[in-house]
Amino acid sequence: MDAQASALATRLAATAVCEKENSALEAELHALIELTSTGHVGLEHIAPLREIVLADLPPQLRDYVSDLLEG
Repeated sequence: MDAQASALATRLAATAVCEKENSALEAELHALIELTSTGHVGLEHIAPLREIVLADLPPQLRDYVSDLLEG
């Protein structure tokens, strides 16, 4: 389970960085929040999220990204 959760989180984070649709990005970020809550996903797995320009996002999505990166 550990390896699967971390691999999925890494892929989701990489996908989120390239996402253009806010609704899809919200779903990806929500899934990442759920995965990190398992304890099997560390900040190193979601590090690509640091590439997202928060100013380009609606406030709710900014909060999701910030919450994830703050651990």
